Amino acid sequence: MTFGPSLENSNRVYYLAFIAYWGILLFGYDSGVAGGIVSQPYFQQEFGLRNADGTQNNERTNEVSSIVVSVLQAGAFFGALGSAPISSKFGRKMTLSFFTLVFSVGAILATAAHDHEHYGLELIYAGRPISGFGIGGISAVAPAFVSECAPKEVRGRITGIFQIMVAAGVMLSYFINFGISLYEIAGPNVWRIPFGLQLIPASIMFFGLLTVKESPRYLSSIGQTTSALHTLAYLRNELPWSYRVMHEMAEIEAQAGEERDARKGLSFWDVLTSKGEGVRFGIASSIFALQQWSGQNSVGYYAPQVFQTIGFTGTKNSLLASGVYGFVKLLATIIFVFYLVETLGRRRPLLISSLGMGTLFLVIGVLLKTYPSTSDSDPTADPTTTLAAKVMAALLYLYVCFYSIGWGPLPWIYAAEIFPTRTRHYGLAVASASQWFWNFVVAKATPDLIARLGYGIFFLFGVVNIGAMAVFAFFLPETKGRSLEDMDVIFGAVTAEARAAHVAEREEREQSGDHEGDASESTRLLSSRV
Repeated sequence: MTFGPSLENSNRVYYLAFIAYWGILLFGYDSGVAGGIVSQPYFQQEFGLRNADGTQNNERTNEVSSIVVSVLQAGAFFGALGSAPISSKFGRKMTLSFFTLVFSVGAILATAAHDHEHYGLELIYAGRPISGFGIGGISAVAPAFVSECAPKEVRGRITGIFQIMVAAGVMLSYFINFGISLYEIAGPNVWRIPFGLQLIPASIMFFGLLTVKESPRYLSSIGQTTSALHTLAYLRNELPWSYRVMHEMAEIEAQAGEERDARKGLSFWDVLTSKGEGVRFGIASSIFALQQWSGQNSVGYYAPQVFQTIGFTGTKNSLLASGVYGFVKLLATIIFVFYLVETLGRRRPLLISSLGMGTLFLVIGVLLKTYPSTSDSDPTADPTTTLAAKVMAALLYLYVCFYSIGWGPLPWIYAAEIFPTRTRHYGLAVASASQWFWNFVVAKATPDLIARLGYGIFFLFGVVNIGAMAVFAFFLPETKGRSLEDMDVIFGAVTAEARAAHVAEREEREQSGDHEGDASESTRLLSSRV
């Protein structure tokens, strides 16, 4: 029997994702905003990033740019790792609230920065890793929370909203920086406006979390079976004793029972290294390491500088090109997540994405070698974009489309769905920490790579995409349309026959129970609105 959920039946899960993923908007926004702030003339003048003759001091600019961007990643790495024990003890919802508050403290510090005489740059340096700690925790917990609540038929779509929010945040950061440059805003508002606006989505998320329920799989894992059943029914917009809810709950309880039996007398390390677990942790950490070396984040973080490298001179011109890049990325991600991810699956889009990105990077490298950038050393110079620069910009826009149909959203979707409940918070913490660690390495290295390699950086990323990422994607198991409990079967932790027997046993036990006593409470829950 097939019970595909309608939009009406899934609306509460979409709402939950909408709330939980405001923090992911911050992930994208904070990742994209720093490069634009550092490229603003007033920021460079105030914090000693210009030479005596008024031209940009490239060495100093690269140093500050690298620090402002990379300390966020360093904080996020520790936030992601620290999220696992907190999420395991206090649940997904409370953990997200905690990390949202931590992020807000960092955002306030960066917003309060004034000028160099009042330690403005030092306040930004202090605020960014604190914000990063919050974002790192959110990035590890939010996809686990959403994935655990989503029905399997649309789990890829709902979990994939993660990348839509990342892309939306990046695009917003580009256009806000462009607006500041366009209207020639000066003074501390050059960075106070972009940093201060982060507090709006943080507030929406914090108060919105008060209106959503805890993950039913987390509730089941701590023995609150009745609450888990009622929460699952609420999320599915169905009665607790409906076939669909009872069957899904039987799967959840069967896996929970297997997990309790499997870890009796074992240390946590034994559980992590048990059958089927090691390969999942290996995939989760590797997929994000490769994602960071795809080149997208190098383009994303330092888009203004990258567009200057290929010939878009002038601060406004390069910021506008960056904004268009962000818009194209957002549009392509929306199309893939809502219309293609549940059709194409996981593995095939990753292959297509790798080959497309790698090919385009190699072509851009050849063009940039043949037609060197005409950019002036002064980023405020009048725009003098060439035809070759426009072609390369168009190829970068096409490149981000390939990124958005594969290696952008799918690592988060894949990592969020392959782990069992007992290790999902640790699996996502490791995956997210890997993402932020390599994010830090790439962010720290990119300005220097651009300065040293020039067009060669595109050859580097092209080889990584085709030589490593495509090969990795080829060997990944497909998970489209499978329940979270099926992942144990896919990765060999339990046989299909044994799982089917456990589910049948649980269903029989549930159906023989008396559910009439729950009727009034369940009816009240189901009639309430989100």
